[in-house]
Amino acid sequence: MNFLKKVALAEAQLLSRSSIHTSAVCCRVQSGRYRITTKRNRPLTYEMANPPHFIGHRKSWNSWNTSTLEDGLRPSQTAIEDVFIRKFMTGTWHALVCSEVIIKRQHNTIRIAALIRQAITPRKMYFLIGYTEELLSYWMQCPVTLELQTVGDKNDVIFKYI
Repeated sequence: MNFLKKVALAEAQLLSRSSIHTSAVCCRVQSGRYRITTKRNRPLTYEMANPPHFIGHRKSWNSWNTSTLEDGLRPSQTAIEDVFIRKFMTGTWHALVCSEVIIKRQHNTIRIAALIRQAITPRKMYFLIGYTEELLSYWMQCPVTLELQTVGDKNDVIFKYI
């Protein structure tokens, strides 16, 4: 009996010690920030240059949907589909996407926005737009629209160097 009391007391002390957090919450905020390089030669876009606490103020969300609200339908499937769409876009538009891929969902329509370099002919660009819209519409079982803007050079999108 004495042994069991000692074990229970030791477990209670261990749990009470491990559940207390002694450092400040805002002490080390590092996630979503980019480390400054010694030569300050890492290019950042406007979206990348703003830290995460500016989302909704100076920065926008990369996925616009309502599935993560309380009682929202299929939040995990929506997140997986968003990852798939981003990987498909960067793979199909290889070395042409200059910014983040923004996904907006409205009712049963998916709108995809991105900045694309003008490195290919307009004929190839129109083909890729149709190809991407058709395949994603077939896979997602809803209409998909691409809203692309073109820039002359990848350096036109750079906001600052860190």
